[in-house]
Amino acid sequence: MAEYIAIPKLGMSMTEATLVEWKTADGDKVTKGDVVLLIETEKTQWEVEAAGDGFVHILVTQDVVAPVSRVVGLIAESEAELDTLRKEPPGELYSSEAGEAQAAAIADGGTVAGAAPVPPPPTAAVTAPGERVRISPVARKMTEEYMIDVSSITGSGPGGRIVREDVQRAIDDKGKAPAAGTAAIGGKRVKSAIPLKGIRKSIAEHMQRSLAVSAQLTLMGEIDATELKKFRETLVAEEERLGARITYSDILVAALARALIDVPVINASLIGEEIILWEDINIGVAVAIEGGLIVPVVMAADKKSLVEINQTLKGLVDKARNGKLLPDDVSGSTFTLTNLGAFGGGWGFGTPIINQPEASILGTGPIT
Repeated sequence: MAEYIAIPKLGMSMTEATLVEWKTADGDKVTKGDVVLLIETEKTQWEVEAAGDGFVHILVTQDVVAPVSRVVGLIAESEAELDTLRKEPPGELYSSEAGEAQAAAIADGGTVAGAAPVPPPPTAAVTAPGERVRISPVARKMTEEYMIDVSSITGSGPGGRIVREDVQRAIDDKGKAPAAGTAAIGGKRVKSAIPLKGIRKSIAEHMQRSLAVSAQLTLMGEIDATELKKFRETLVAEEERLGARITYSDILVAALARALIDVPVINASLIGEEIILWEDINIGVAVAIEGGLIVPVVMAADKKSLVEINQTLKGLVDKARNGKLLPDDVSGSTFTLTNLGAFGGGWGFGTPIINQPEASILGTGPIT
């Protein structure tokens, strides 16, 4: 029986993901553990591995948004089974075991083969008097959200049923950018077009929303860092004994955690008509990655030693730069640090944008 490739549930709040890139072509032979698909949530990317040996059969193309547990591909045990799957496409399938067990297996570094896929119940949609079109619930919701005329879509599912990827293609066609070399706005020719999606789109929307819902204020100044520099040099000299090479970011996170204990009104969020003071002190640290910034979170920073902060932050940064962050790794912050010291010398003027729904953000520059 074919193994399935499904959208895993990587965190409690995750509901869907975008298929960024298939790492293998339809029909290619793979071995258990091979990376077959790259998916992307609003904040993270994740490599999906093959749950067994066999031949890949792709059901959902890349650039399509699929819900958690959606079966997007199959791994046939033999070429004969692959031919059968191609001749008799299974349509829109869902894993019956996607959920907590799947998330737990991923957290342990494994994958889940799952039980037999379960198809969702069909839904009929009326598009004109006397005319009925079969459409899945997810596809129906998408046509309503993006105002797509269902009668203009040709279904690729069994019996002409309209499925999610059919609607996604219609959405993509509706908003397609001009092709390279063609005339665009004001007679300017397009050299290339970078899709605004995934992490890039999430950052853009999040920052714009922050500017719209809260007053942004930037205070600039110089601070004498002589004692800070001496303190770190002392810690670096103790690297072998401590078992960690303490960084300025580690020290800043520890200092922020203590400051938030002393000034709890800053460890807060404005939610509705209330200022909510948080019991937890969780420090988000902005990390530059390809495609933008991501903010992994040092949970309970006020209860961690400098060495523990160093180990936690180092692990999060490594995961961020290797595409292994889970949604839970970037959720729950109560305050954010963005440290631009690594970019080096001189004065730099800028406004760090508040990571909503936090009350404020700290931007730090280089020691000169």
